[in-house]
Amino acid sequence: MDEAARLLTLLAIVGAALTLVGGAFAWFLDETRRVRRTLTQALGAVPQPLLTARGRGVGIGFDLATGVVAVAWDKGGWRLTYRIDELMGVELVVDRRVAARAFRGEARRPLDDLGEPQALVRLRFVFDDIGHPDFQLDLWRPEDVGHRRRLEPGEALHEANRWVARIESLLRRPPAAAAPVVRLEARPSPAPLLALPLLADIDEDDLDDTGRVIT
Repeated sequence: MDEAARLLTLLAIVGAALTLVGGAFAWFLDETRRVRRTLTQALGAVPQPLLTARGRGVGIGFDLATGVVAVAWDKGGWRLTYRIDELMGVELVVDRRVAARAFRGEARRPLDDLGEPQALVRLRFVFDDIGHPDFQLDLWRPEDVGHRRRLEPGEALHEANRWVARIESLLRRPPAAAAPVVRLEARPSPAPLLALPLLADIDEDDLDDTGRVIT
């Protein structure tokens, strides 16, 4: 009887440990946390403000102190970094039409239709960059209905409208001095080493008339 009790106790402890490890693993791999970690790495600071879209694995974050903005997609697998002065504006797309926008040098076009969206609520951030000129973040799609922790259509519309106002306020601020940023980044990987001759291994027979190494 004592052996059976010890076995049951051991099984209970193992089960609890596996549940705890599984929960911690799921917490760490949560897509919103992964996107936040990627943006934090890109900015070198916790993004503030931050916007993510659950179910899409995308997000955008700002570091107003250094004047840098970063975007991430593929659940944080890829990221891009810009200077805030490269952000030209934002469009709010509702059901395939531009319902509001705020751009540098333009008067803000406010949202004048608060009817519930039927097909899409999207924010499109536009940057002054030829290679990567925009970033789209969908706050709501019809397939989100019934999914826990995703925005309702009306909530997504109001959140997007707040971000249009936030970007308008940001565009009116004087640009902050920002260090040069790396445009395209992914998960870091070690750079390949180049096979270069050491100076100690080079003698005069290896040099041409101009002093260059003969290969």
